[in-house]
Amino acid sequence: MMRSESRILTTHVGSLPRPDDLVALLEAQERGEAVDPADLSARVKRATDDVVRRQRACGIDIVGDGETSKTSYTFYLRHRLSGVGTPPPSAERPVTVRHADLAEHPDLIEMLARKNAGINWHLRSPCCIGPIAYRDRAPLEADLRNLRDAVAAAGAAEAFMSAASPGVLTKFIPDTYYKSEDAYVVALADAMAVEYEAIAAAGFILQIDAPDFGSARHNQYQHLTDREFLRIAGRNVAAINHATRNIAPDRMRMHVCWGNYEGPHTHDIPLKTIFPAIRSARPAGLLFEAANPAHAHEWEDLALLDIPEDKILIPGVIDTTTNFVEHPRLVGQRLLRVANVVGRERVIAGTDCGFATFAGPGNPVAPSVVWAKLKSLAEGAEIASRQLWKAGSATKV
Repeated sequence: MMRSESRILTTHVGSLPRPDDLVALLEAQERGEAVDPADLSARVKRATDDVVRRQRACGIDIVGDGETSKTSYTFYLRHRLSGVGTPPPSAERPVTVRHADLAEHPDLIEMLARKNAGINWHLRSPCCIGPIAYRDRAPLEADLRNLRDAVAAAGAAEAFMSAASPGVLTKFIPDTYYKSEDAYVVALADAMAVEYEAIAAAGFILQIDAPDFGSARHNQYQHLTDREFLRIAGRNVAAINHATRNIAPDRMRMHVCWGNYEGPHTHDIPLKTIFPAIRSARPAGLLFEAANPAHAHEWEDLALLDIPEDKILIPGVIDTTTNFVEHPRLVGQRLLRVANVVGRERVIAGTDCGFATFAGPGNPVAPSVVWAKLKSLAEGAEIASRQLWKAGSATKV
């Protein structure tokens, strides 16, 4: 993983807007309709080439494929794992738990329901219905090939590819087979190790998407105490460490967030509370929300945390749930705060989360604004770089 040796480098979390015609093909595939595999493959490749080129044009150093081939950062695994599918109508389906903060605001729930009317989430939600194993590597190999070609064409120095954590899959692909969450997590870790190792072996930085350390506290595990939740977090860290045991830490980064949605976030667990658990995760890079108004203050807590020397911090300095474009000076200020804690070489500028968690309608930021935000991210990193390296300090200003 590159470090910010002469300037603050830039990246983002993963998903980016997909073209409407590609979304239509992906949605048709999810509904089980006949889709020409060659047409879909060619369209994904063109979209990957374009999204990598546009990232570089905005000034993004460490690029990704925008998750162009996926309808979401978790549901894509229904096409890769055995034991994942739709349970029969007679089967009892796991109950979806609402975010604790949203539950306190029925009027907001109604507003969001109107905004997302017409989006059939049920069609998108698979379950674990049998033994989990990595069944089909073809979609993964196609993604790796597309990103490799796009990076070569755009001249990017480094690229990452995201993959879901075992812990987050317990929410988005709920279990109806193992009947034990601990056993299910172990099975998921063994299966996902195949994807993790393939991404690293292809020469890309593996990004593990792990909202289970943040947002899961106020939805999936809202009935637990913090102490009980931290036991779950420790288990999920152990699963990640097991699944990545054959990958060098500096070839990985991990994304933690509190839910990529516009809401009160009044029940979010603080970063300082979960940090003792996540600090022991093997990935060297840590992406976390730092622009979200419910967490933008937590830069003050970084100085109080025992941050391992080998960790690279990738704070989100751009909010991914609003169409406000952060001024480059604000981006620079946010980066300077973190650099003053851990040193300029251990900071990379990132975004709070992905801009298109689910392909298609329902994402809050307009595509043109996404690119304006990424451009501002790069400009803000330049501002911070001038101050940090002009100061002549090896670490702080």
